[in-house]
Amino acid sequence: MKTTTILGAVALAAVMTTGAMAETFKPAVVYDFGGRNDRSFNEAAYKGALQFEERTGVKFRDFEIQNPSQREQALRNFARRGLDPIITIGFAQAAALEKVAKEFPDTHFAIVDAVVDLPNVRSIVFKEGEGSFLVGLLAAMATESNTIGFVGGMDIPLIRKFACGYKQGAKYAKPDIEVIENMTGTTGAAWTDPLKGGELARSQFARGADVVFHAAGLTGTGVLQAAADEGKLGIGVDSNQNHLHPGSVLTSMIKGVDVAVDKTLTDAQEGKWTSGVEVLGLAENGVSWSYDEYNKPLINEDMKSAVEQAKMDIISGKVEVHDYMVDSTCPF
Repeated sequence: MKTTTILGAVALAAVMTTGAMAETFKPAVVYDFGGRNDRSFNEAAYKGALQFEERTGVKFRDFEIQNPSQREQALRNFARRGLDPIITIGFAQAAALEKVAKEFPDTHFAIVDAVVDLPNVRSIVFKEGEGSFLVGLLAAMATESNTIGFVGGMDIPLIRKFACGYKQGAKYAKPDIEVIENMTGTTGAAWTDPLKGGELARSQFARGADVVFHAAGLTGTGVLQAAADEGKLGIGVDSNQNHLHPGSVLTSMIKGVDVAVDKTLTDAQEGKWTSGVEVLGLAENGVSWSYDEYNKPLINEDMKSAVEQAKMDIISGKVEVHDYMVDSTCPF
């Protein structure tokens, strides 16, 4: 009887301790334009936070930016209410984060896709060019017209980095291939315009492209829809988008935003928080290409072997992927 009572008390104490930890650990996520349901970049962050919540029972708060002024407001409001850590999603949050993180030096912050050099900030960036190289190689092997396309969201160096890696991978497979490139716009609205994405994709199809890769957030859903409507192939980005149009999405260039968010929350909860910069590429499983039941019929064994060989060659250093953001040029 005493043993049972003791065991029961221990179990109750464990439950109470877990509950107390859940109450004192209060994380938050601030998304940028497109929001948690953009089916791409922001949604990947949401999935990472959700994975953490489902595994630990710790709920998180989040906020979807509707205009630029809300970035700073959301970060400051969360910090004032004692939420910690606070993860910001997207390069555009950097200026607001730098200001607010200085105001709350005891609060832990993280940012995905930018670097903020402060002692209480973890900056998480990816080698998007490496993942884009792989899907560019696949696009070149899949095309029947020897012409492929790229639709970017906001015209910024980060998206040029995607485009350059894509072109390098395509020309690695077929040196004479033509790559058509368009950017959607120069403001944050470029991430949230599926109609414009569809228009740009259709214009590229009209010019002979039969595979189009997007790096455009919610705008990119229009690209994939146009590819499905036209009987062409699209390539998804950030999240695995193969399932959106089975048989029409050749593959997706996946960024491990979900993994990075989950790891950041876990590190903070377990007392393993570190500031500084984390750079995630193929070697760290930070980027990859998607292969599943939805695109399996589109990827033959030669394509699969070629992309896996390219992946190994990039990791080993045999193939060096050019980083547009180093010198603002793309030699391909």
